[in-house]
Amino acid sequence: MKAIPDQNRVLIFDTTLRDGEQSPGISLNAQEKLEIAQQLARLAVDVLEAGFPITSPGDFEAVREIARNVEGPVICALARTAAGDIDRAWQAVSDAARPRIHTFIATSDIHIRHKLRTTRESVLGQARAAVAHARSYTDDVEFSPEDGFRSDREFLAEVIAAAIEEGATTINVPDTVGYATPEEYGAMFTELYELVPALREVTVSVHCHDDLGLAVANSLAGLRAGCRQVECAVNGIGERAGNASLEEIVMVLRTRAPYLGLATDVDTAEIARTSRLVSRLTGYAVQPNKAIVGRNAFAHESGIHQDGVLKERGTYEIMDATTVGLEANSIVLGKHSGRHALARALAELGFEVKGETLNAAFRRFKEIADKKRHVTALDLEALMTDELREAASGYQLEWFEVEASSRRPPHATVGILRPDGAIVKGSFTGDGPVDAIFRAINAATGRDARLREFRVDAVTGGQDALGETSVVLELGGSDRVSGSGQGVSTDILEAAGRAYVRALSNALRRREMVGGKPVADREPEAVGS
Repeated sequence: MKAIPDQNRVLIFDTTLRDGEQSPGISLNAQEKLEIAQQLARLAVDVLEAGFPITSPGDFEAVREIARNVEGPVICALARTAAGDIDRAWQAVSDAARPRIHTFIATSDIHIRHKLRTTRESVLGQARAAVAHARSYTDDVEFSPEDGFRSDREFLAEVIAAAIEEGATTINVPDTVGYATPEEYGAMFTELYELVPALREVTVSVHCHDDLGLAVANSLAGLRAGCRQVECAVNGIGERAGNASLEEIVMVLRTRAPYLGLATDVDTAEIARTSRLVSRLTGYAVQPNKAIVGRNAFAHESGIHQDGVLKERGTYEIMDATTVGLEANSIVLGKHSGRHALARALAELGFEVKGETLNAAFRRFKEIADKKRHVTALDLEALMTDELREAASGYQLEWFEVEASSRRPPHATVGILRPDGAIVKGSFTGDGPVDAIFRAINAATGRDARLREFRVDAVTGGQDALGETSVVLELGGSDRVSGSGQGVSTDILEAAGRAYVRALSNALRRREMVGGKPVADREPEAVGS
């Protein structure tokens, strides 16, 4: 790749594992977060915001594992301005080759008055102290004035100037609630550069939410105003309506490079694979018409469009699908392929597996290969993601039986492997075979779980396609929590059962992480920028 001049290079700050993971219903475990982080490193993001360590022991451990095992990006941890937050963030990222602490405090009057219940003077003092404390640990410190766009400009400038004086090397000014328009957001930075001349000596970053559907447009406006870091998430996931979409930002910069004069170091060929992995592990489906990574992004239904593309692709396509890794669903293995062939194919997909993990993957591959004529790259991605989920799951579906008929309600019996190694059995009758399995799992585990969402997708086309299911459930009680899980199998009932036990395991893990306190009751300032 041709070297990008520093003044034209845009740093990609990925917050999929921090802001994205705060989306309702997403409950990633440490292994899943590590898997996504390793794929983000292959994607070649510049900064990877791994999490918010103070929020729970689980998040702390996940950030620390990422810091210790992921090479390439700067590994960043979020912290409020409290000294304990910053200490915990440093403990989590200190083993990274390139650690960063990202600290923030709200600066808009509505946040200061109603959320923080303090004064501007106190906010200014806390910002100074936090940056200074973070700098005592590392030279790479980012500061964000939360709800920056809605803040009084002169006060915002004063806080930013103080953060720079204390040693912040990156200043991020977010549109936290997605309120700005592109013209307003760009103008804000033009004004801030005038009010705070020292801004030209640090990296200035944008972080835009998509409440009005303008996150990508606002981010580009900030870049055109002089900012050189953009904070975004794969598939645009995040709080409420989400964040600026990483794949859209990157491909706008690449496709319109002659006009914008900006570029990134992202390996765009990894975009589609990263999108699929994040979708599978979070349970957040990618809409068919989603830009760049939706299954219809390069499809043509209209006869006029098809005719034009057949004659010259450039008539209707402004990008090549292979640029983002949307290659044809190539056949990679057949029924008689061996263990070494599987390991080689998985390595090409970015999965380095050996030992018992490879043995387990091979067993699943042979089961699938006996039911499908050919196993494709997409099948292998789904299979490996499913195996990694299985290894990290608390409960596991050992077996199931379903009696279904149009003449009487379906009845299911399941065998569930508990974390302590015991197998417990449960039976129940439901409205349908899937409902019967879910209720039988509740009976076996003794849990009061209620289904909130259930979705079924096909990994590939055809009658022998792998089915991929996604479940979001809620555990009842005074400490109500939700959890999500996914499952993959050629049998939809088996995939559904796998997804349900994983969602149940994730919900229980989440309950433990917050010490029995409802997730919805966390302190409001914990949502970040």
